[in-house]
Amino acid sequence: MAMTVSEYIVDRLYEWGIRRIYGYPGDGINGVFGALNRADGKIRFIQARHEEMAAFMASAESKFSGGLGVCIATSGPGASHLLTGLYDARLDHMPLLAITGQQARTALGGHYQQELDLTSMFKDVAGSFVQQASAPAQVRHLIDRAIRTAYGERRVAVIILPNDLQEEEYQEPPRAHGTVHSGMGYSRPRVVPHEEDLELAAEVLNAGNKVGILVGAGALGATDEVIQVAERLGAGVAKALLGKAALPDDLPWVTGSIGLLGTEPSYKLMTECDTLLMIGSGFPYSEFLPEEGQARGVQIDIKADMLGLRYPMEVNLQGDSAQTLRLLLPLLKEKTDRSWRQDIESWRADWDKALEKRAMVSANPINPQRVAFELSPRLPDRCIITCDSGSCANWYARDLKIRRDMMCSLSGGLASMGAAVPYAIAAKFCHPERPVIALVGDGAMQMNNMAELITVAKYWQEWENPRWICAVFNNEDLNQVTWEQRVMEGDPKFEASQNIPNVPYHKFAELIGLKGIYVDSEDAVAGAWEQALASDRPVLIEFKTDPDVPPLPPHIKLEQARAFASTLLQGDPDQMGIIKQTAKQVLSRILPTSGDK
Repeated sequence: MAMTVSEYIVDRLYEWGIRRIYGYPGDGINGVFGALNRADGKIRFIQARHEEMAAFMASAESKFSGGLGVCIATSGPGASHLLTGLYDARLDHMPLLAITGQQARTALGGHYQQELDLTSMFKDVAGSFVQQASAPAQVRHLIDRAIRTAYGERRVAVIILPNDLQEEEYQEPPRAHGTVHSGMGYSRPRVVPHEEDLELAAEVLNAGNKVGILVGAGALGATDEVIQVAERLGAGVAKALLGKAALPDDLPWVTGSIGLLGTEPSYKLMTECDTLLMIGSGFPYSEFLPEEGQARGVQIDIKADMLGLRYPMEVNLQGDSAQTLRLLLPLLKEKTDRSWRQDIESWRADWDKALEKRAMVSANPINPQRVAFELSPRLPDRCIITCDSGSCANWYARDLKIRRDMMCSLSGGLASMGAAVPYAIAAKFCHPERPVIALVGDGAMQMNNMAELITVAKYWQEWENPRWICAVFNNEDLNQVTWEQRVMEGDPKFEASQNIPNVPYHKFAELIGLKGIYVDSEDAVAGAWEQALASDRPVLIEFKTDPDVPPLPPHIKLEQARAFASTLLQGDPDQMGIIKQTAKQVLSRILPTSGDK
């Protein structure tokens, strides 16, 4: 029998190694769905509740599998719904392929229903490759080039398929002028700097007395190499959020996260170092890096356009992090003076004590830091943790200690709300044997994550390990933005924009067959985590947390203090609570926790 264009596409994707596609159906893409149905499960279709969530899942597939995430949607609104998830992959440099439907070729340009100029719409997010198919003999090279471009440039690629083309008989490109005869296959190249550039980098690093290292997502595959370099240089290592799993936190010279969500020892590391080595990170906030001229700099990144972008580096090395560090290591001299390392370890030890005191400060009803603090020692081996954007990301960044062989991620460059649950779903499909935990604010749950619990209910019984936990921080407040209004703008909380309804999330979970746990007592937090981790089915834990607990930055600047004072002078609706909780957090380092009432 003759093969349709759609059947050819499914077969070609399978030959490229694609085994899973996330998406939502519609008549604009029915031809491909029919082909998937006839393919006897060669490629598994995972049905999300919304196309945006499917794109987030595809982004997470790339992050957690190391392969290519693929999502699919119909024409018109189905295609436009993908955009946020695609931008998540684009800004975090993840390879992703999106396939969308389009109206019939004969209707295009006729203001037809669900006709959008999809090529133009996707041009920014998929600038490296976005093409609309127009003939059967074209789809072969569109698939091959899209996938190779996505892998090679670590970018989003989009293929648009008019619905009438999907049902046409597939034809191989003829041997004629004006045709393209593509082939399959891609393997990542060995990208390393020239020897003379490595020698220049070593000269800078060897001359430094106080070396600080910052790692990001590009260092996730270079754990051992980063440890060896840090040990030789007597350096401390801070981590951008996407690089949280790059180094285990049980190393005493790992200072933790950097930035507004970062730690005090990471802030000191950056402000006091005389040499900066940045590895695989596009951390955007230059004010948390050394002051310009303070430190000599060396950067390693696989992408040339990320080099020298955040700090004026003296030596820029384009290359794979692990391979470049292996070549650099023999050129580095052992630091005999370990006083800088001792300072870093002392800062880290003091910070750990401060974090515990902050987490154990009482709140009304639960201190949100306590939720992450109690989870940290209970994290199962090899677990995967996802986190949403919002105030919960503060506690994820600071209070969770990552061990070797764990994985974790969030929406980094885009910092989009609503990514944690679809990320956690994709993580489970990538690694069904691993426990998965998602940390989510109530704003993100109401925005779009509650519906994706239905996806969990649909699929969980096929997972090898049923441990999948969604922890909701319910504080009835869009809390991160509320604090930004106070501290950055000097404005009181705007209740009309910030207050959100109180929803019984745990009861919704129970309604759809999951386990629900409700916690409104700090003494019950640890036991709730243990109960959830022992469950025989996915769990939603709803923690009733106090919105007045401040996500204190690692260093309070004068302008931030002035803005906060302005907020209080104008009168905040939660004034007494935020004064009380801010005072308790600030004083927790010098007052005993027994006097927290």
